[in-house]
Amino acid sequence: VNGIEIYSMKIDSKVTSRFAHNVITSRAVNRGNVSKEVFFDVELPKTAFITNFSMTIDGVTYPGTIKEKEAAKKQYEKAVSRGQTAGLVKASGRKTEKFTVSVNIKAASKVTFELTYEELLKRQFGKYEMFIKVKPKQLVKDFEIEVDIFEPQGITELEAEGTFITNELQNTIKKTFSGKKGHISFKPTLDQQRTCANCSQSVLDGDFTVKYDVKRTTPDNLQIVNGYFVHFFAPTNLPKLSKNIIFVLDTSGSMYGREIEQTKEALLKILDDIKEDDFFNFILFDSEISTWKETLIKATPENLDEARKFVQRISVQGMTNLHGGLMRGIDILNAAHEENLVPRRSASIIIMLTDGHPNVGVSNTQEIEKAVKKAIDGKYTLYNLGFGSGVDYGFLERMALENKGLARRIYPDSDAALQLQGFYDEVSNPMLIDVELNYPENEISDLTTNSFKHFYDGSEIVVAGRFVDSNQNHLSVDVRGEGADNALSYTTQQGAEQTAQAFQEQQYIFGEYIERLWAYLTIEQLLEKRITATGEEKENLTAQALALSLKYKFVTPLTSMVVTKPEENDNEEGIADKPTEGIDIFTITMQFSILVCVFLTTFFPFAASPLYHTHAPQPTWYTSVDGDPHFIISVPQKKDAICFNINENPGMILNLINDPVTGITVNGELIGDKRANSDAKIQNSYFGKLGIANKHLDFKLTVTPETITIQNGDEKTAFTWLDSVTLKQAGLTLIINRKKNLVLSMGSGVSFVVVLHQVWKKHPLHQDFLGLYTLKSDKLSEQTHGLLGQFFQPIDFTILEIHPGSDPKKPDATMIVKNNELIVTRGWQKDYRRDPKHGVDIPCWFVHDNGAGLIDGVHTDYIVSSLF
Repeated sequence: VNGIEIYSMKIDSKVTSRFAHNVITSRAVNRGNVSKEVFFDVELPKTAFITNFSMTIDGVTYPGTIKEKEAAKKQYEKAVSRGQTAGLVKASGRKTEKFTVSVNIKAASKVTFELTYEELLKRQFGKYEMFIKVKPKQLVKDFEIEVDIFEPQGITELEAEGTFITNELQNTIKKTFSGKKGHISFKPTLDQQRTCANCSQSVLDGDFTVKYDVKRTTPDNLQIVNGYFVHFFAPTNLPKLSKNIIFVLDTSGSMYGREIEQTKEALLKILDDIKEDDFFNFILFDSEISTWKETLIKATPENLDEARKFVQRISVQGMTNLHGGLMRGIDILNAAHEENLVPRRSASIIIMLTDGHPNVGVSNTQEIEKAVKKAIDGKYTLYNLGFGSGVDYGFLERMALENKGLARRIYPDSDAALQLQGFYDEVSNPMLIDVELNYPENEISDLTTNSFKHFYDGSEIVVAGRFVDSNQNHLSVDVRGEGADNALSYTTQQGAEQTAQAFQEQQYIFGEYIERLWAYLTIEQLLEKRITATGEEKENLTAQALALSLKYKFVTPLTSMVVTKPEENDNEEGIADKPTEGIDIFTITMQFSILVCVFLTTFFPFAASPLYHTHAPQPTWYTSVDGDPHFIISVPQKKDAICFNINENPGMILNLINDPVTGITVNGELIGDKRANSDAKIQNSYFGKLGIANKHLDFKLTVTPETITIQNGDEKTAFTWLDSVTLKQAGLTLIINRKKNLVLSMGSGVSFVVVLHQVWKKHPLHQDFLGLYTLKSDKLSEQTHGLLGQFFQPIDFTILEIHPGSDPKKPDATMIVKNNELIVTRGWQKDYRRDPKHGVDIPCWFVHDNGAGLIDGVHTDYIVSSLF
């Protein structure tokens, strides 16, 4: 492709006792007669840690080095200031992260890229699964996947499949296993890779999955190697425990449409799977709390039929009283246990689903976390499912982890119902509760988590540790748990004889695999504990996880890999970082949508919006316009941004959003400073009046820094910013938070937040103004337009020819966007979302002349004659 031939790509995986060590090697040659850029572009599982990367150009190797993230930061900022894309790893899908690096090589030169990553394979539904993303993007002469598995317990089944495997390709997957060893190879010829007989496109594009399980003659397996041990616990043939399950469901207005329909579809399928010994109930929360039944109900056929009718009748409206819904669910579980309505030996589970932020009742997330933890008191497991990208995922994750559960993101795609059902399937068959694996304290140090609230059928508990005496080769473990019929209690041992036998098979084992498995599991658990920790405890957990990440050379959220390119590339440095679910939310969940932000500008550092008070949940805004119109368009798939200004005179009215399908429009009228600033060529302007209308509801909302006026047909109602109001009517809800902000939620699911910015009354220059933020812009139609609305649809751009500009710190470049060739400048804009006082510098490519060539038409096309 483009003169670059990838002539070899090999994916080599070695799995020993569930721990996978994967090496991807890609070799390319420049067949052109000029220097060309070569890309190495692979996707790897989010659960994996990169451990090594190198590139070898004409025999010279350039290795990656793993450093503390802070230590790598300066190189990163230096690269960004030169207009280079320095972030090499970013989230790219539900299960994967993308690692990308590029390098210029001379004509006829060869380059070899080698990436190594490791992960502990988890057991689900009775099988371990290893997932390999295959996407070479061109025909590769020598393409091969090779997987070697060594399991001391013995392998009982082994399968390999690919989403892209045709009937012809099926025969190229070679699979063998016997005893403790398994082998898979996939080596298609050039012709077998073609999409058709004479095509040059490759059919290799999709997921290659390896699944296997091991022999279980005993409930568990202990392995000891070189002063470390790993203990696998997965008993079989246990009677199933009955479960008590409470579904706590968000039915606020934002769930309107496909989200609530998919939720209902999943619940109906789940009701088909609930067993007659189980107990269950539904709690619905919007502005109010409602329950299906006042107590937990046994899953008799009659009750299940009634539940199906209830689910089909669920409708949505109002705000999000998440705290009220959860507390009601906990109260019902507490009452069921106190009144002995449910079996003593049973597993109690709460599954909560929401798509937004708590905004009525108790809305402070820290207070909600405290109250929920106190009410559950370690008795039940809480699983939080976040639907879509509008959730505060960090809050959901902290609350779940504090209550022995986990959080999971549900992606708002056509298969959302299957995602919900799939999660339920994982937790639908509890076999044991309160499992403890106890090891001799005087023999073991640095033990991973060894107590577990639930053990589910088809899963596996893994504990690893380090011996005080590194020469110790025997271990005795006491195992305890509560089963359906009686308590589980036994002692398991591993002696010197089995350890010696493991060493005889050393040729099948890579390196110190148990030590690395222990380090991987320890880091994973330290990072998890760090999520809920604060203060000194958090600092200690961070220090421990960082020390292990550096020692074992893992790229984790605390470390970065610095990749130094050769001199012909001006010693460019790239940074490979580990994305974090819920933090880097836009790159994780909005791959194909756009974040448009217009933030407060740098001349106004003291105009902190009262919306961000100390304990408020950190909002996730999709689009916004705030301050002197400075637009920032984040393009997640590029991990970059575009920005532009609109310079217009006070009194002008701009169309921001216009959706002909939902009938929603948003316009804003500009105001200026109290007097012209003689030092500035271009005068500052802000939005001093906003008009939001819904044609279908005959509704208009006018907002100024003094008043809020609602017009329904000919009826008008006026409020001031000193009022606290919640107003509900058909199709919409309006909440005014005194002197802070207002939230307008429409029936379609879209919400607008207007933020009041108040300045010092005697300020010689500035005056009060408004900021507008749009939530759930995906609820508007594809025909949406306007200065903001047009960017709700995907946008892509290419940067070429970076060269020095008039400011030495801000290089210029050529940008290809919307088939236009623009001269752009690398610069920064202030993002005041996280730090409303000082803001955060966001690097972006600045488009000059009021966004000409980026926005559709010219900016004057968006000037309208009136607010409505």
